[in-house]
Amino acid sequence: MLLSGANNHNWRLTTPELCAVLRESGRFRVDVAGEVAALQPADFASCDVIVSNYNTFKNPVPVDAVWGAAVRAAFLDRIREGGGFVAVHAGGSSFHEWPEYQQLCATSWTRGTTRHGRRHAAPVSFADAAHPVTRGLEPFWTYDEFWENLVVQPGAVALATVKTNAAHGGGGAPGPIVFATAFGRGRGFCLLLGHDVPAMRNPGFRTLLKRGTEWAATGRVTIAPDAPWPATEAAAIAVAQAASGAATLK
Repeated sequence: MLLSGANNHNWRLTTPELCAVLRESGRFRVDVAGEVAALQPADFASCDVIVSNYNTFKNPVPVDAVWGAAVRAAFLDRIREGGGFVAVHAGGSSFHEWPEYQQLCATSWTRGTTRHGRRHAAPVSFADAAHPVTRGLEPFWTYDEFWENLVVQPGAVALATVKTNAAHGGGGAPGPIVFATAFGRGRGFCLLLGHDVPAMRNPGFRTLLKRGTEWAATGRVTIAPDAPWPATEAAAIAVAQAASGAATLK
């Protein structure tokens, strides 16, 4: 189940892109929930993994106004008994007063603390090369929006870091950008890359999304990395330029 229908980013473009990436792997059937507030407890029963491209950041509302107690309990029970949850970029930036949801998300945008510079190309390295999601993957470059000064939940494990460029407003030091969490017998995966469609076209992003979602759903990873792998700054910029149809990126 892919949660959509509201986001402070352009969900109308990114939701179809996320669906296409997951479906191309052959491992997922994707059902889009475009009316998140209409979900009922029984809707989670058949989901192996719930992927969030949804937030209420533009129009903050209490979690009770979106999901009542019975829906929240069904969501958590499905994860706790062995299901998975994936937050993509700003997909975890809701329900800040709901501790279990924030625990699953690992991190989200914290007003007054979290920041990002201008979009630019930067290198991503793997902090946990033994994790099923990242095992065997080489570092890569991507053109994206990189969050910094994160407030990370206790128990979250950083799987990858990005070294932002101070010339583009970044902090210049490596910071975590991909996380894994545990919840009962279930798993959470947080991928802060993927600001827009050009960023989602990067083979590194696509690989992490597919492998992270498979791991969240099953605890195992069988999906091979995408190719060609963007091992240089120029390669990352070329991917983003091709996706945006622009000769230069802003």
